[in-house]
Amino acid sequence: MTTAGHYRSPIRWPSEAIWQAVVTDVPDFSVEVLPSIDSTNTELMRRARAGRCDPILLVTEEQTAGRGRLGRPWQSQETAHAAELGPASLMMSLGLPLRPKEWSGLSLAVGVSVADSLQLEIPSEASGLPRVGLKWPNDLWLSGDRKFGGILVETASFMAAPGTMAVENDTALRYVVVGIGLNVLARTGDGMTTQPACLTDIDPRWTAPEALLTIIPPLIKTLHAFAHSGFAPYKTRFAQRDLLNGRQVHLSDGTSGMASGVTDDGTLLINTAAGLQAITSGDISVRPVGQPLPGQSA
Repeated sequence: MTTAGHYRSPIRWPSEAIWQAVVTDVPDFSVEVLPSIDSTNTELMRRARAGRCDPILLVTEEQTAGRGRLGRPWQSQETAHAAELGPASLMMSLGLPLRPKEWSGLSLAVGVSVADSLQLEIPSEASGLPRVGLKWPNDLWLSGDRKFGGILVETASFMAAPGTMAVENDTALRYVVVGIGLNVLARTGDGMTTQPACLTDIDPRWTAPEALLTIIPPLIKTLHAFAHSGFAPYKTRFAQRDLLNGRQVHLSDGTSGMASGVTDDGTLLINTAAGLQAITSGDISVRPVGQPLPGQSA
C-alpha cells in the first residue's frame, strides 16, 4: 500500500483501511493519493500503455482536466474550508486486470454498486428523502433529475509488467479503469438547466474520505462478480433505481420514445413510433423530455 503526494490541506484519506479490506481478494493492490493531476483515468490509461497494469486505486484532491462520457469535461470543485469539510468532490479511478465473459453492462453494474453503497435502502416516496437513482448508462442522480456523479469505464489491452507472464492465450484479459466523480458538497449550477445534487443532500455526514472507504471494497467485489456472471444478476437492482424507465425520452439522433428498462446485458430499450429499439451505442445520448440535448440551449 502506497500513498504519494503532499496535501494542500490536512485531509485524512483511509488508504490503509481500504488496502486492508481489499488485499485478501487482490494481493497486489495499492492505494495512491495525489494532490493534483489532469485526470485519474487519463493517468491510469497512460500507465497501462506503458505496461503498468497493476491493481490500484488512484485518488486526487484536484483534477485539472477531468473527463466524462463522450469526452465532456468534468471539473473538480474547490472549497474554502477544506480543512474542516474535506474536498468538495471525490475524484478517483480504480484500475484492475479483468477477464469478464461479457463486457456489456459493466458501467451499469458499477452504478448499482456505488448507489447501493451510498444508500443501502431505497427510501419510500412518502419519506421525503431523496432516492439515489441511475440514469443509463453511467450517471448517478437524485430524485428530481439532479446529477451528483458520473462513471467513466475505459479499457486497455492487458500488458504484463516486466518480469511477469501474461495469461496464456487469453485475448479477453484487459486492464479496466473505472473512473468515478462525485459531488460531495453543494456546488453552483451556473448555466445548468437543473441544479446539481451532492452527497450531503443524501446525508449531511458524508465526506469524501468516508464515501471512498464505503464505495471501494464492494465495488471490487462487484467487478470480480461481473467478470464471472455479467450484468444479468444486477438487472433487478438496476431497475429499482432506473430513473428513465416509463418516461418519455429523446435520443441524440432525434428519436423519441418511452424508456422501457434494460435487457440482461444492459441494453436500453426504447418504445418508439417505429417499434421497440435496443440502444447500445456509446454515442447515443439519452435525456428526459424537457432537458436539452448536447449542443442545444435550454
